[in-house]
Amino acid sequence: MLNDVRVNGAGGRGAERAVGERSAATAGGVAGGSRSDPELVERPRRRRFSAEYKLRILREAEACTELGGVGALLRREGLYSSHLTEWRRQRDRGALEALGRPRGRPKPNPLEAEVERLRRRLERTEAELAKAHKVIEVQGKVSALLGVLLEPGGATPTESSAR
Repeated sequence: MLNDVRVNGAGGRGAERAVGERSAATAGGVAGGSRSDPELVERPRRRRFSAEYKLRILREAEACTELGGVGALLRREGLYSSHLTEWRRQRDRGALEALGRPRGRPKPNPLEAEVERLRRRLERTEAELAKAHKVIEVQGKVSALLGVLLEPGGATPTESSAR
């Protein structure tokens, strides 16, 4: 009976493991692990069709006059009839021209980035200049105050303390 279990693949060393747990021998089968894991499904990619392709398929579908011609076209291209319906709506409202443009945000103008960088630099420089003007003003006031105190007829420490 033990041989029957191993031949059928219903038992063996890996049979007593938990559901998601596998050993190296049962997981890869090959030492390099070159085979993909059959339990992991590759994430499907959404198909994207260019505006030129959509218009070409719509022209071909409208040119089909024989019975079953549109179905043969759809099978050949791997499309659904709902694709044709949606693409006709887009064509009728002029959306296919918009689909021909690249997706995403438009690229920023490099001159605008340069202007913004220079504007920030100007603001920093003006702030530093205002700070320097305040320092010069304070230095002038200190110099004037010291000049009054050091004059021969100016205030002396003994006079100011006597008051």
